[in-house]
Amino acid sequence: MDLVKIGAFLKELRKEKNITQEELADKMGVSRRTVSRWETGSNMPDMDILIDISDFYEVDLREILDGERKENHMDEEMKETVLKVAEFSNEEKAVVVKRLHVVFVVAAMFMAILMVVQFIDVIDGHLLYLIQGMSMGTGFGMTVVGAVMTSKYAKNIRDFKMRLIGKNK
Repeated sequence: MDLVKIGAFLKELRKEKNITQEELADKMGVSRRTVSRWETGSNMPDMDILIDISDFYEVDLREILDGERKENHMDEEMKETVLKVAEFSNEEKAVVVKRLHVVFVVAAMFMAILMVVQFIDVIDGHLLYLIQGMSMGTGFGMTVVGAVMTSKYAKNIRDFKMRLIGKNK
């Protein structure tokens, strides 16, 4: 795949629709900078967004992937195959998110241990500092990662993708 050629084709399609990168970004649920990266060839849209783009521009997905117009349009069977690939990818991501929920719970436990240790004065000084340091570092790190990956924004993205492939939860 020639990402630069695909990017130039995406830019050409956007110009034909007479819309700005900002307007396209709003329609696709991404940032303007992301659209810019697609059009310069430095990045590729996710498969489900590619399908949205092909529908929006009324072009075949293969045309976008080849970076040029074709005579034949994508049939429904091809579209279903692409959606299944996107669905499989989403299922893998759901497994990762479940694991992150476990990380988040473990982080909360470490933070609770830290709070308990702060108020108990029966542990030797060096051991106390070791427990506090480990609990604080691990708890804080896991909390940050868990919060980011399980935030409502990550959930909104997953929900959007599930709606796209027709599997409302």
